[in-house]
Amino acid sequence: MTELAESDVLEAVRGEQQTTLTESEAKELLDEAGLAVPRGRTARSPDDAVEAADEIGYPVVAKVASPSVQHKSEWGNGVGVNVNLEGPDAVRAAVAEILETAEREAIDAAVLVEEAVDLEAGLEVIVGGTRDPSFGPTVLVGLGGITVEVLQDTSHRLAPISMAEAVEMTRELEASPLFDGYRGSPAVDREAVAEAIVTVGDLLDEREAISEIEVNPLLARSDDAVALDALVSLED
Repeated sequence: MTELAESDVLEAVRGEQQTTLTESEAKELLDEAGLAVPRGRTARSPDDAVEAADEIGYPVVAKVASPSVQHKSEWGNGVGVNVNLEGPDAVRAAVAEILETAEREAIDAAVLVEEAVDLEAGLEVIVGGTRDPSFGPTVLVGLGGITVEVLQDTSHRLAPISMAEAVEMTRELEASPLFDGYRGSPAVDREAVAEAIVTVGDLLDEREAISEIEVNPLLARSDDAVALDALVSLED
């Protein structure tokens, strides 16, 4: 187990009575811990979002960022997530709609502008963990995206765990052959997924303020794994 440095983002939200980190805050926490995340920036206005998108490079994704919104794709009749925005006009319109919807619903919200990532370039995996009242920190891995609720193909361990244990968790899945390539699909970096499992376990083990972490999807690619979405809940 690698001892993690003190978290700047947890220090920032401490005392603000937040029980859930925004996606941007959750990804900042994961980035601090060494897990790869897409390049992104939080914006508070359409012009700020365009500036961020110009810096990141098109296409980009724009998502609502608020502790009050956990299911972004379902929020505001689907305006919470906008993908493959190809230019400044598209970014400005999407961000304006997000902020106008947040204002109507009287919630404090920003917008996370990120580089667009090709989902076809890898395998969607879920890596998560929770603090069980009896057993303490536990971690899980399984197929990600919408399949996790349908297939329920997951492996679990008590945290913290070693790299060898994390690799073994991926091999316990019925979907394990997909990691090695199947019917023409490329093999993905199983060890990068294992590193993500270890990181999540270490965060839960060392950060008592965290009650739950869900990285879904973690996109496992041929030479890395990147957290495309993340949810972090805090102890009340």
